[in-house]
Amino acid sequence: MSADAARIAAAALAEDGDADVTTAVTVPPGLQAEGIIEYRSGGVLAGIAYADAVAQACASRIEWRAAEGCRVHPGTVVGVLHGALDGILRAERPMLNLLQRACGIATATRAYVDAVAGTRCRILHTRKTAPGLRALDIAAVASGGGARHRADLSHEVMVKDNHWRAVIRGGRTLAEALAEARGRGVTALYVEVESVEQLDQACAAGATRLLIDNQTPETVAAWGARARGLRAGIEIEATGGITLENVRAHAEAGADFVSIGALTHSVRAADLAVEVRVLG
Repeated sequence: MSADAARIAAAALAEDGDADVTTAVTVPPGLQAEGIIEYRSGGVLAGIAYADAVAQACASRIEWRAAEGCRVHPGTVVGVLHGALDGILRAERPMLNLLQRACGIATATRAYVDAVAGTRCRILHTRKTAPGLRALDIAAVASGGGARHRADLSHEVMVKDNHWRAVIRGGRTLAEALAEARGRGVTALYVEVESVEQLDQACAAGATRLLIDNQTPETVAAWGARARGLRAGIEIEATGGITLENVRAHAEAGADFVSIGALTHSVRAADLAVEVRVLG
């Protein structure tokens, strides 16, 4: 179990307080049960490590009947929760909350991945994640077939519109800023561009990836060709305004990556439920 899974599970359980008073006054101690986990809506299964962490914290365990990243039909039983009834009842809602979010993200991601199948384009998440749940959100994107973007601010440079203005206001050049980043050991130098002039400056400054923001596929194709002519091997990422309807057009325009904030910032939770059965 990862440290992130244990941390998120602990936080989810802590929200329910120190004790379940309803269970304490209605459930005999030691009564054994099982919880049938049904994926009612169907989709991509994700969040297994986080569900396991919740179950373990409640002295229970899950017997999984489907694997992380698998697409399952509506109504599929994806796992069975085993343990004492009081532990299962405490685990049920936090576990489902995490599974529903993770499965919703993974399912949405898979739809985008399927939409660009046969191209070289990879689907990326963004930092538009739920506070405290970034590790869960990114893992769910990966389970849906997406790829990792930057997970925090400390490993990659990403120059956006406010940074462009700050560089100019500070009397520096983009080349000087990226040179300083390289001096700090940063090798991923991403620059968002909104004009041909910015594109030319970014290529000359040594950017390793251009983020072409809120442009048509035709512009992505033209700017991508120009950038690759100026700097061999530079990566092209299309971002902003990407939908299922237009993502393939951006991929076919030559984008190496497409980043989509909606995968995590407005995810539709999947429908999962637990049917509890008392044993004995």
